[in-house]
Amino acid sequence: MNGPHDLGGQMGFGPVAPEIDEPVFHGDWERHALAITLASGTLGAWNIDESRHARESLHPAIYYSASYYEIWIRALETLLERHGFVSADELEAGHKIWVGVKPKRVLHADDVAGVLARGGPCNREIAVEPKFKAGDTVRTINEHPEGHTRLPRYARGKLGTIEAVREAFVFPDTNAHGKGENPQHVYTVSFEGRELWGQGTDPALTVSIDAWESYLELA
Repeated sequence: MNGPHDLGGQMGFGPVAPEIDEPVFHGDWERHALAITLASGTLGAWNIDESRHARESLHPAIYYSASYYEIWIRALETLLERHGFVSADELEAGHKIWVGVKPKRVLHADDVAGVLARGGPCNREIAVEPKFKAGDTVRTINEHPEGHTRLPRYARGKLGTIEAVREAFVFPDTNAHGKGENPQHVYTVSFEGRELWGQGTDPALTVSIDAWESYLELA
């Protein structure tokens, strides 16, 4: 979706200003926000793509005024309410009022290290051969879906070259909406800066993105 998160190439937001010697967390509440979000993800009600889409779907006025972990917590509230673990009045009250949905599983303290070590790999084995090969010239599709997509807005409808053929991975556009993993090959695609940003761009600039196969057409 063309949400507030998709800022590549957008003007008016000022320069990127990294914080020198930035700490991992700016306060204990950020540490807690990360822990609660990861623990809630193990309930078995949603996947990483739905979680990302929940963040992208926040109203721009909220998204742009919120810090990184504020965005995580606001999206988590959406997910917990959507899947019946909490209600809107409970979020307003700040405590339990109703009996919510029973989770598929609960993360216990003794299991945290193992769960984090396993991670959540999204690569999959598929029988279909890659449609493209390194060196092919391709054009990205020019679509603006209302749902989740990992194709950046600035790279839609653009000519690029296949740099590398990667493994097959879960397709986030369907996985975010409960429509199945539908894994497909992923490709590293290189674009000339001028193709993306126009004639005023440094001619030596190139930008590479990883794109799922259905994002691409042979040019």
